[in-house]
Amino acid sequence: MSARTHERLIRRLGQHAALFAALGDQTRLMILVKLADGVPQSITRLSEGSDLTRQAITKHLTVLEDAGLVTGSRQGRENLFQIESDTLATAHDALDAISKQWDATLDRLKKHVEGA
Repeated sequence: MSARTHERLIRRLGQHAALFAALGDQTRLMILVKLADGVPQSITRLSEGSDLTRQAITKHLTVLEDAGLVTGSRQGRENLFQIESDTLATAHDALDAISKQWDATLDRLKKHVEGA
């Protein structure tokens, strides 16, 4: 990978730092798993089966929303949240780019070792 390509990859991934920071928390991942079925859910429903308060869930949802991973919409007296699949696809693409970079690096190392 050229230095220029490497710089572009770093810049592109840097733009997604908030996304990966949001994904780096066990509670937020649990929330995403609960939302993965595609059915919008309330804070009350998301807190079911958890020791977390609704306030704690709300704070985590704010981080997920700021990262573009979920969106909330008002329905009556409740806010319902759902996953933003486009943002998850962006995360997948970014991780795929990193994977390809590592594959290329490992290929170069293999060629170097085998050629020695």
